[in-house]
Amino acid sequence: MAHYLDPKNDLTFKRVFGEHKHLCMSLINSMLPLDKPIVSIEYQSGELIPELTNILRNTSVDVRCIDEVGRQFIVEMQLYWSESFKSRVLLNASKAYIKQLDKAKNFKLLHPVYALNFVNDTFEKAPEMEHEYYHYYKIVNVKDTEKQIEGLEFLFVELPKFKPQGRAEQKLHELWLRFLTEINESIQEVPEELLENEYTREAVGYMEQAAYTKEQLDAYDKWKIDAMTERSILDDALRKGRIEGREDGREEGRAEREKLKAEKEAAEAEKAKLETEKAELLAQIAKLKR
Repeated sequence: MAHYLDPKNDLTFKRVFGEHKHLCMSLINSMLPLDKPIVSIEYQSGELIPELTNILRNTSVDVRCIDEVGRQFIVEMQLYWSESFKSRVLLNASKAYIKQLDKAKNFKLLHPVYALNFVNDTFEKAPEMEHEYYHYYKIVNVKDTEKQIEGLEFLFVELPKFKPQGRAEQKLHELWLRFLTEINESIQEVPEELLENEYTREAVGYMEQAAYTKEQLDAYDKWKIDAMTERSILDDALRKGRIEGREDGREEGRAEREKLKAEKEAAEAEKAKLETEKAELLAQIAKLKR
């Protein structure tokens, strides 16, 4: 019986989508609502921006490529959500867009950049968003959303919320999300639907543990452990922040109560003083009347 690895790991994600152009194109075409599908790509390398923080730096994986008409695509897997992730996605995409000026001296020659982000975590927690896993962003006019500033577009996919619907018109879309969510180290059998499609069947083959050397498997485990460690550090920091927040809140509440008490005592003292002055004034008036 074959043993499988998780495609969300740095090693495996890049094995599938960073080394096999046809699989990367299939994934992007199935996820993004492009006017024209991608027909060929070239991979790009090099860092767009330096890491902004050590927290969760080992929990994300990205593959970058450019297609035959110059459109750029940043495909990223983020294991855990943090509020800074959206800012980093925006910075990465903006940097990729701006770097085109090194070759294109005319703004009209700039091509759009698409940021495709898979998040193995839930970040839209409102009740009405319970089943909404697909979040697509454009730069649009607030009053007339049909009017758009082209150049940057962003997609965030919340993997834990995805549930297959068996929609024929989105077959590859669902198959790739099933590949990312259902293939892992604990499965005994691969879902038949993933084996029936040539693209996902090939991708599943790259997940077989036997396809990796001992050194690669050690790197796979190390990345996983590093990611779990960083998540624990983040959870501890958030928990500490909540505790300190509650303590600060209690301290602020205590200070506010003491302030109100002092103000009340001052008001009562002022009232007593006025009553005394009033009584003295009435006594003086009574003497004058005698």
